[in-house]
Order: sequence, then C-alpha cells, then structure tokens
Amino acid sequence: MLDSLQERKVYEGILLQIHQIVQEKNLRPGDKLPSERELSEQLGAGRSSVREALRALELLGLIETRRGEGTFLKHYRHNRLIDILGFFILRDYKTKKDLIEMRRILELDAVRMACRRAAAKHFEEMERILAAAEERIGQGEIPTEEDYQFHRVICRSSRNSILHRIWAPLVEYSDSVRSESLSREGRARSAVNEHRQIMEAIRAGDEEKAVERMKKHLENSKL
Repeated sequence: MLDSLQERKVYEGILLQIHQIVQEKNLRPGDKLPSERELSEQLGAGRSSVREALRALELLGLIETRRGEGTFLKHYRHNRLIDILGFFILRDYKTKKDLIEMRRILELDAVRMACRRAAAKHFEEMERILAAAEERIGQGEIPTEEDYQFHRVICRSSRNSILHRIWAPLVEYSDSVRSESLSREGRARSAVNEHRQIMEAIRAGDEEKAVERMKKHLENSKL
C-alpha cells in the first residue's frame, strides 16, 4: 500500500515537473519536448517513471511520439481528455445543464469586453468565418466548425486569456448540443444571420445591443 502510494506521488510529481518545463520554455503545440533521457536527468527520476508519465500524456493525446524524431506537444483541442471527461460528465443531466449555463455567463461577458477591446483583425476573422459558413450552407452542409470559430473569436477579442481558456473546454463538452441545434431546419442560416448582427453590434461598440443579440442567439440555439 505504501509502495503504491509512493509510486503514485513520484508519477504525479513527474507530470507536474514536465508541465513546469513546458511553461518555463514557453513551448507551444508542435514544439519538441526534451528526450526521455534528458527528462530523467533534469528531474532526477528513473527513466521507467518518466516513460510511464509520457505514456499517460500520449494516451490523453497531449503529446505525440514520432519515430526517429522525438516527442512533441499537441494542441489541447485535439486531446482525449475532453472526450474521456465528457463521456462521464455529460451522462448527468444536472451537470450538462450547469455547463450550458456557465457557457452563457462567459459568452455574455465576452461580448461585453469585445465591444471595448475588439480590433480590426478580429472583425476580419469574423467576416472570413461568416463567409465560410455561408459557403458550407450553400453546399448543403452544417457549419459546426465555423459556429465554434465565430464564438471563439469573440472570446479572444475580449483579450482575457483566462476567460478563453475556461470557455474552450466548456464548448467542447457541449459540442453535441451545438451540432443538434444547427441540424434543425433553417437553423444554420438563422445562426449565421444572428452572428452577423452580433458582430455589427460589437463593431459599433454597443454593449447593450451586442449582449441582447447574443442572449437571443443563445436562446435560439437552445444553449
């Protein structure tokens, strides 16, 4: 029992130290991690323990090993953690309801801040996303990814990195709700029009109108 507890503490410590290395080196998705041997030396831990920690990160999709090249960070949106947690969390109706409620709170605050902080680059990106969504609808497809990207730009334009980091996994959890909503007859087209109205209110710096339009959009989206 004590040996098992000790092993777990070593394992958890290695994961925390790897996270610290990523932060200190300011590593980004696609960047290479130190080798297993280098990590073992830096952390003062056995290679078998380091190997187990890396294997766990790889199973979650947080890193990838390329034969003959090394180990690289992957983008957090591509990891399995969201899928694994979502499978258990979204089985509970109350939790699912709370997640959607939390997303509403974040989106309305994001749109308020965007009215004051959004820059030309954000509006250019919104325009590109809306055009791509229109094209997908014209081809008879559902613009699920464009819907995600539009809301993401608003969160980014709030210039609050913590808000964006909290928002992203919440939207991943509620992905099935979003897809179901956009699949309703005529909803995809209406959603794009609502997005455009929200964008214009943000561009005008009209917080009251932007919040009201976002609130209506989320209600129509059943979010």
